[in-house]
Amino acid sequence: MLIRFKRNLEKIAMGLLSFMPEEKDVKKLQETIREYEENDQSHLHLWKEGDDVLGAIGVQIVSDNQLVINHLTVNPSHRDQGIGSRMIAEIHRIYSNKYEIVPSERVKAFYEKAKDDYKSQP
Repeated sequence: MLIRFKRNLEKIAMGLLSFMPEEKDVKKLQETIREYEENDQSHLHLWKEGDDVLGAIGVQIVSDNQLVINHLTVNPSHRDQGIGSRMIAEIHRIYSNKYEIVPSERVKAFYEKAKDDYKSQP
């Protein structure tokens, strides 16, 4: 289930984002989290199953009709279980009626693979 980021989940969100190569530095992670908290055009969503938060997907509204996925990450011990595909599917369900959804360059490869996996499921 996709949930919106809340302040009480900050450490979990930072841990998930740290799996992305460009988000290794603590100061960079703090800046990223602050951006999601303060910018009304940026939204961080977390993937929760039971009591566990297993993934994160961050989006930014860049125009009246376009939304960019800037962050897409899954806990390494839960990869290859379709979580990335389900997160993308939920983002499309939530936002596609208003925005064209495109991946940023840094998540494009993961997005394309996960999107293909999602589309190939029955």
